[in-house]
Amino acid sequence: QLQLVESGGGLVQPGGSLRLSCAASGFTLDLYNIGWFRQAPGKEREGVSCISQRDRTTIYADSVKGRFTISRDNGKNTVYLQMNSLKPEDTAVYYCAADVRTRRTCTIATMSLYGYWGQGTQVTVSS
Repeated sequence: QLQLVESGGGLVQPGGSLRLSCAASGFTLDLYNIGWFRQAPGKEREGVSCISQRDRTTIYADSVKGRFTISRDNGKNTVYLQMNSLKPEDTAVYYCAADVRTRRTCTIATMSLYGYWGQGTQVTVSS
């Protein structure tokens, strides 16, 4: 059974940092494009970042560029999202997802490509 589990969310003050983890079971994350998405209350889910299987290309939403970093640890079968300089507008439930079908460079513009999703982890940025 293919499963993704996010962890690392929590409450942090503005300017603080968190590192989210996305651990996989039942498949090898390194073989697929992996994306991070988020959904704030009352808003649509949006793409945050992704990392490509093929060429390790990383993509970031404009709102998080320079503050967030996506990375893989193949030995742990885990993808991370390091989030620095957090802002209140980063508050959301964060989801990781795997695109197990395509072999192109990853994209965060088309969520329907991602067939496997974790349950999400809450990130709250507040003083």
